[in-house]
Amino acid sequence: MAKGYLITFEGLDGSGKSTQALKLKEALSRKGYSVVLTREPGGTPLAEEIRRVILTPTTEPLVPMAEILLYAASRAQHVENLIKPALAEGKIVISDRFIDSSIAYQGYGLGWDVEVVKAVNRMAVNGLMPDLTFFIDVSVEKALERIKGRQHRAEADRIESREMLFHRKVREGFIQLSKSDSRFVRVESEEHSIESIHRDIMEILQRKLNI
Repeated sequence: MAKGYLITFEGLDGSGKSTQALKLKEALSRKGYSVVLTREPGGTPLAEEIRRVILTPTTEPLVPMAEILLYAASRAQHVENLIKPALAEGKIVISDRFIDSSIAYQGYGLGWDVEVVKAVNRMAVNGLMPDLTFFIDVSVEKALERIKGRQHRAEADRIESREMLFHRKVREGFIQLSKSDSRFVRVESEEHSIESIHRDIMEILQRKLNI
């Protein structure tokens, strides 16, 4: 691959996006591609510290604008110190969440002006956008059911613990984004197995990249 390629996975927590991102990384690595798997918020040491601040429940409320700016700050570190260098080396970068999560969660979910959230994050990514985005879609009820079933989680993080209406707005945000940009591929995960979803993703990549 002459140039790098950025693939992002989006969706609700509990949608299965992280599992699919990992499976794609493993499949492409087996094919001989140089692949970097990363996540947001996080991806670099400093960005991971910002992640901890964002997601850890505290007695002091995190005001919406602070949340928007913290996500953008983490993303700026991630883009400049990990994603852009990897792409410059011709690697495939797979990111579990990227700019669309901020638009869906802070814009649609928290009710902030979507254009404001987009503007802040356009500065954070400095012109970098995904080449391909998989939106792993699942109902809010199924997503929350899966989250509750995670035995290794002591408690829900700050975002997961928000009310049902918030998560419904977030899902609707992802749906609207997927309809407005051709880089999105919406993948239903409600009634499909992990393996069948992975096969669908690989078939899509075969068509788009001849992988």
